Amino acid sequence: MWGALRGHNPRFTRQLIVSHYILDFACRAHKVGVELDGGQHGAMMEEDAARTAYLEAKGWTILRFWNTEVMTNLDGVHWSIIEAVARAATHPRPLPFREGS
Repeated sequence: MWGALRGHNPRFTRQLIVSHYILDFACRAHKVGVELDGGQHGAMMEEDAARTAYLEAKGWTILRFWNTEVMTNLDGVHWSIIEAVARAATHPRPLPFREGS
């Protein structure tokens, strides 16, 4: 996954600490975090949901993918992440245009 994200602009980072959590990958500029979950997360769904809710309350968009999904569909996962960053990059209320000022 890092190989697909590391050359992207805006930049991604690995193992970003946000409060008391560590995101697997993150685009700081647009606050998009990516979590890759292995089989152990099947038993941690409540903890993962609480973690996601906490980070979203801090303004982050969190994407979760199973490790097997990354291994079998890297292109699809990559494009899902890129699309999420593109959506986050669009300002919901652009500044007004000041013609003639």
